[in-house]
Amino acid sequence: MRRVVITGMGALTPIGNNVEDFWQSLVNGISGAAGITKFDTTKFKTKFACELKNFDPLDFIPKSEARKFDLFSQYALIATEEAIKNGNITFDNLNKNRIGVIWGSGNGGIGTFQQQVAEFAQGDGTPRFNPFFIPKMIVDIASGLISIKYGLRGVNFTTVSACATSNTAIIDAFNYIKWGKADMIITGGSEAPITESSVGGFNASKALSTHNENPENASRPFDVNRDGFVMAEGAGTIILEELEHAKKRGAIIIAEIVGGGMAADAYHMTGTHPEGEGAYLGMLAALEDANISATAIDYLNTHATSTPQGDNSELKAVERVFGRNSKLNISATKSMTGHLLGAAGAVEAIACIKAIQHNIVPPTINAVDIEPEFKDIFNLTLGKAQTREVNYAMSNTFGFGGHIATTIFKKYME
Repeated sequence: MRRVVITGMGALTPIGNNVEDFWQSLVNGISGAAGITKFDTTKFKTKFACELKNFDPLDFIPKSEARKFDLFSQYALIATEEAIKNGNITFDNLNKNRIGVIWGSGNGGIGTFQQQVAEFAQGDGTPRFNPFFIPKMIVDIASGLISIKYGLRGVNFTTVSACATSNTAIIDAFNYIKWGKADMIITGGSEAPITESSVGGFNASKALSTHNENPENASRPFDVNRDGFVMAEGAGTIILEELEHAKKRGAIIIAEIVGGGMAADAYHMTGTHPEGEGAYLGMLAALEDANISATAIDYLNTHATSTPQGDNSELKAVERVFGRNSKLNISATKSMTGHLLGAAGAVEAIACIKAIQHNIVPPTINAVDIEPEFKDIFNLTLGKAQTREVNYAMSNTFGFGGHIATTIFKKYME
């Protein structure tokens, strides 16, 4: 099989509007949670989220173009532009028929959908919809826009697997290159879910934290007092490239992707399997794909959204795969970024790749009173980043519907 490497990354997150700022915030344990500014939360149970900070899309996209794109597409284009610049990629010198885009989003243009339907409902019944309504809303449009902007004519589609979405996209991109169907693929995910309908909907399903008095401490994975996840927005882009193709164009190789595993809980519409059955199978599948044993993994970035059932079931699966008291470092970066839903996997993949680059494991913040069952058997990297050799890093993502996707990255060596 052809080897697949990472040659570019872009990040737009609540704790940094580019990869380096994001990484520095992770290492320093910065929380991105604060009161919601996008709408009036007076009547909402949850009044905070992890919004982007000091960010204006018009700094990157002309106003005439931005009005045609939902925020989730704007985020995708901005993160992708950073990845292409960082990867020193000039597409005119490459075969664009062999370069594709596989993007992910769980909600797509939910802000556009909410606005247009609300305006119609408040009117006299005459359908005065914006001509950009449908192309702004549909979940596959971000991949199309990236393709159009750079003239990329290779494989192009969007994955949707709820909060496992962008990990699923990364795995698909990895496989397409590995199988010889593409030489380079732009992959990742974006989400713009901080809207009345999204926050209200997740509140109704009792998934969100309501720790309104202290938002920055609300995302507390593994802590017995956790009460739900913290909504977040943003995007992550990863450029995957076939090794020889990358070497031929003189690319700087950041890391290598070596495994991807997918499975299903087959248990409940929104809840995870109590014993983490799908998570267990997904991690095993990724290890088998990478042809390594569990002992090779140095760092695991957990899904760990800070929900009561989800965190426990994941750690049960981790115990089955890695055993107790392993040398593995575990952390939950959602304690800082919040939960980017369909974009979570891409952003957390970047965290794993940076951990490999710098031999630093980012921390789990806010977790003080750890679940007794797991308190003394795992290194959860509590409070502060830890320095250690990171040769292999694994990233878990799980989604409503029981979707499981796990990726494995490694330090690049010739």
